Amino acid sequence: MTDTFSALSDPTRRLLLDRLSERGGMTLSDLSEDLPITRQAVAKHLAVLEAAELVASERDGRCKRHYLNPIPLAKMARRWLGRFEEVPLGAMAGFQGAAELHAPG
Repeated sequence: MTDTFSALSDPTRRLLLDRLSERGGMTLSDLSEDLPITRQAVAKHLAVLEAAELVASERDGRCKRHYLNPIPLAKMARRWLGRFEEVPLGAMAGFQGAAELHAPG
């Protein structure tokens, strides 16, 4: 899970994941298009995403196609975000900032 958080900490890697979310099966050239960084830099970012298992790749002849792997993101959401979906605000009664949370916007 640490690899997931680390991989998601970089805005370029999040952009690459967004692109793969919109259209899977992209090559390095596809992903590098219109980015202000080199293809080599994109390849390094992809390596980090692959190590975190956020991106899966497969060979297609001479090309390597990349796909978003949503499973680590789903696990992270369930573990870290899911537990807060049903937290009653009354549970924060001792929190000093609770008054601002309850105040009308």
